Amino acid sequence: MSKTITSKIELNVELDENRVPEKLNWSAEDGGVKNEEAKAIMLSVWDSNAQETLKIDLWTKDMPVDEMKQFFHQTLVTMSDTFLRATQDEKMTATMKDFCDYFAEKLELKK
Repeated sequence: MSKTITSKIELNVELDENRVPEKLNWSAEDGGVKNEEAKAIMLSVWDSNAQETLKIDLWTKDMPVDEMKQFFHQTLVTMSDTFLRATQDEKMTATMKDFCDYFAEKLELKK
């Protein structure tokens, strides 16, 4: 019988009195990350029973809008890369990449 390994990823959220995130920190010790600060976090979890995505989208109140735009663009690019690895659907991945290029162009993001 093979031994299973458990890996832990931890998210810590410091909220103000109105429950708005002021600080976000994360740790993933297997990846060498320990209590690193973040300005935004998007987490998606697939619920197979309900056939739906559960989401946590958080950002600190001092997250600059220009960084949020870059964060979204880079997340979309990463999602298209992940989609290709998961499905091998090159045609749809190319369509997603085209949208990422369009998104960056419309937001005037530098590559």
